[in-house]
Order: sequence, then C-alpha cells, then structure tokens
Amino acid sequence: MADATVLSLVLYLPLAGMLAIAAIPAGRDGAVRAFTLAVMVVQFLLSLVLYAHFDPAAPGLQAATRLPWIPAWGVSYIIGLDGYNILLVILTTFLGPLVTAGAFSAVTKEVKLFYAMVFLIQFAMLGTFVAQDLFLFYLFWEAMLIPMFLIIGIWGGERRIYATIKFFLYTAFGSILMLAAVIYLVWSLWSTAGITSFAFADLYKARLPLETQKWLLAAFALSFAIKVPMVPFHTWLPDAHVEAPTAGSVILAGVLLKMGTYGFMKLGFPLFPDATRLAAPMLAMLSVLSIVYGACLALVQTDIKKIIAYSSISHLGYVMLGLVSLDLLGIQGAIMQMVSHGLVAGGLFLMVGMIYERCHTRELAAYGGLAKVLPVYSVFFLILTLASVGLPTTSGFTGEFLVLLGAFNAAWKPAAVTIPVWVAGVAVTGVVLGALYMLWFAQRFLFGAERVPHGPVADLNLREKSILVILVAAVFWLGLFPDSAMKRTELAAREYQELVAAPRTPAATKLTGTLPAEAAR
Repeated sequence: MADATVLSLVLYLPLAGMLAIAAIPAGRDGAVRAFTLAVMVVQFLLSLVLYAHFDPAAPGLQAATRLPWIPAWGVSYIIGLDGYNILLVILTTFLGPLVTAGAFSAVTKEVKLFYAMVFLIQFAMLGTFVAQDLFLFYLFWEAMLIPMFLIIGIWGGERRIYATIKFFLYTAFGSILMLAAVIYLVWSLWSTAGITSFAFADLYKARLPLETQKWLLAAFALSFAIKVPMVPFHTWLPDAHVEAPTAGSVILAGVLLKMGTYGFMKLGFPLFPDATRLAAPMLAMLSVLSIVYGACLALVQTDIKKIIAYSSISHLGYVMLGLVSLDLLGIQGAIMQMVSHGLVAGGLFLMVGMIYERCHTRELAAYGGLAKVLPVYSVFFLILTLASVGLPTTSGFTGEFLVLLGAFNAAWKPAAVTIPVWVAGVAVTGVVLGALYMLWFAQRFLFGAERVPHGPVADLNLREKSILVILVAAVFWLGLFPDSAMKRTELAAREYQELVAAPRTPAATKLTGTLPAEAAR
C-alpha cells in the first residue's frame, strides 16, 4: 500500500469511525467504547507504518497527496508528512487509544455522542498537522473548535458553560484576525508574483515589505499565541482544563496546545522572516515570561488540575524560546519538548482523572499519604512528576536541555538573531521553579499523614495500569533513545532555520547582511 494511501487512511479513519458508531443501537455503550478503541488502535498502528517508512534524508513532503480543489481561488487539497509534523502525528495517534480507554468509566452519559466528538476532534487535529495548503489548514483549525466546545460544554464540571464560551471566544477572536491576514497574504502573492495559491510552498516565496510583514505576523502570532497559550493570552486555559472532563484535558494538553506552537513553526515565523527576526528578542522575553509566570502560578494553586494546567504554560514557553532562538539545537529541542509535554501532561491529567473518579475532589488539601494507600498509583505519579521536572533519562530532560542550549547559543554566538544573555539565564530558573512546584505537589499529595476523601479506595485496575505503562514506556523511550525521533526532524529544523534567517522583503538585496545585526541591537 502506498504511503500516501496510508496517510489518507490515518486521517480519515476517525471520520469513518464517527459515522459508523451512529449505526450502533442505542444503549449498547460497551460496544461503542470497544469499537472506538479498536479504530484508534488501528489508526496508531497505521501511523507507525508511516513513521517507519519516513526517510530522514529526503527533503520535502513524503506520503503526499495533491489534488486540485478550487482552481479559481488557487486552493488545492495537499496533505503530507515532513519533519515538522511527523512526531506530532504520531503523538496524536498515540494518545487517541489512551484517551478512549481512559474515558471508559468516566463518561457514562451520551456515550455515543462523546466518542463521536472524540473521533471528530482527532480528525481535525490530524488534518491541521498534515495540511500543506493554508485554506485547508484554516478549515481544520476552525473545525477543531466544535467538538472541543461540546466536550467541555456537555461533559464538563459545574462551570462548564462559562469555560467553554471563554475558550470559544478567545480562539475565535484570534482565528478571525488570522483569516484576514490569510486573505491579504494570498492577495499580496498574486499582486507581486502573479500567482494565486494557498500552498505553503508558494507562500514561502512571497516577498512583502517589512511593515506589511509586521502586521501579518501580529495577526498570525495572536491566533497562535492564544492557542499555545502564551502570557498574557493564557487565562482561558485553566478554566478549560478544570471544567473539562479528563479526556478533554488530555486532548487539550496532549495535542491541542501544540497546534499553536506548530503554527508558529510551520507558518507564522517562516512566512514573515524579516519581521520575525526583528521581533525575536521581544518574543524570547515573552517566552521566558510564560516560563516563569506559569511556574509561579502553579506554585500557589490548591486545585491539582490547575497546577498541571499552569505548568503547561511554563513548559510550552520553552518550546517558543527554542523556536525564536533560530539555533538548530534549540529548534529540535522545541519539537522534542512538544512531544514530551504531550506525553507527560497528558499522563498527569489521566492520573488526576483516576483519583477524581475515586474521591470526587481535586482539592490538594484533601489528600495526603497516598503512597501508603495507593502504592501502584503513587509510583506512576512520581515517575511522571520527575519527567515533568526534566529528570535525565526522561523525555522532559531531552527537550528542555536542548532548548536551553539553543537559547545560550543565540546569546553567545548570535547568527540570525540575538537573544539577551539575561533572558537565557532567566529561562534556567524555570527548571528550578518547575522542580519546586512539582516536588512540592508530590510531597503533599503522596506523602505525609494519610488523607483520602471517601476512603478506603482501590488502587489502579488492569485497564488503568495498561494505559500508564504505555505512557511511561514512551516517556523513557524518548528520554533514552531520542536519536531516532531527532533524525526525522533535523532536515525540517534546518529548513526552518534557513527560511527565517533569509531576508525576504522586496528590497532583500539591500537588507542582506544588515537586518540581522540591526535586529540584534
């Protein structure tokens, strides 16, 4: 079977699954759960075929499908894999079965509708990653809002309506500005080069005045920054996480937030390189602000879901710092950090859901001494806690270490951009703060006097152990053997570096050699 066909199967299998469960008779919730899990497992296995066949030495798209769609508008149906998205596709399909299995006992109402929405959001997230046409990308980007709106709004907590409306308004506002920028960008390509196209490869060739790049970058960056989220556009995230069901929180932390960082890497920065280089020091400062501010907020939370939610803001700040460093190690570290955060934060949210099902509270003060009462649960929780801290041999160490190396390289050996040394230094404090709030959390949660609400409670069952064993195995595999993954991202990281470092204004010849230095100052 051709790889292009396999990729299409991976993309559209959730959509077919959503339609298929409509045929399952009402009341057969067990059959719906089993069928959904089977489809998700098949999707993951097919994605592993794509991963195995992916050639790290081949530039450009692989497993690509190109079809004309709306020729009069220059819109094409283009999907494919490259070093930018291959790991994110694997992450999405890997978490799919775990989210499905994790919701078996947590979701008991409107089961068919719930798993239909899980299928739909899986389809939309994968489509966003594999789309190589901006029109197609935008459709998938917007389609994601519908199932997440319903997942939080129907199966969420007491304040679910407030949280889901806030999530929708934030993301919709950013998307509207991005749509206006997309239209202007395509019009600019037509007016300057005589080409009407939404294809990424064509848009990368657009030459825009620096002032125009600044405005368009601002529109794209706002939309992506809300999704990441970066401070000060982060306030929707804690509410969404707290009110979302466990599956919604895992999808949010595991994959959805990566759509923002991926958008910056694939579109925002490469499309407007001159404006990006000028803005790089400011973006680096905002990234470090997210790292430190998110960590400080996590340190003072009393709701265990909020601790992990604010830690996500801090960890994704490292991703943004790696991307704006324009250093090869920093860029690859950013990609690894995206994947690591998806695994670790997703696992922690799953574990919060497991304890919530037993004790029906998320207040940290209500717990204590779980290591004696739930020893198996506590072992897994401590492993994921240490991975979040960035313990060597775990995936968290690989990403954060490379990002910090890239930040210091951009400070000490600047090339296209210069990051102030103090910014890189402050980023290191995020590691210390991360250890502080996570170890403080684990100490109060797992040790000390025994406090178990509504106890006694049972330890993990076989289904829950299986989910966590798979997650922990992935965390250690990325931490101990990152070479396989990083080889597949190296060419894309170099291409990203070259795209953003090269001047691309109409007067590029005049700016060559001077713009990077001026941007540094």
